Amino acid sequence: MYNTFLLMALLASSTVFASVDGKDVAAKYNCLGCHSVDQKIVGPAYKDVAKRYKGQKDAEAMLMSEVRKGLPGGKWGAIPMPAQQINDKDLRIIIRWVLAQ
Repeated sequence: MYNTFLLMALLASSTVFASVDGKDVAAKYNCLGCHSVDQKIVGPAYKDVAKRYKGQKDAEAMLMSEVRKGLPGGKWGAIPMPAQQINDKDLRIIIRWVLAQ
């Protein structure tokens, strides 16, 4: 019983830390200048992105590719997303945080 409780507490705290890290990393690369968690700015709200990709097994890989390519306008609107020079580790942190919204 104690081990189960401890494991659940650790998992809950790691989720909180992951979400804080994701937002911090997104801020580091100025992602929050065009995106917010719950409102469309220039780009879509992260909650809308998470909703669109919910349940897709390849969502993380697809988003990594889309961010790398800099998406031309059309999928989320007419304004293209500029290609980002984000290392793979940081991009994965951001995308996992976005998908958790």
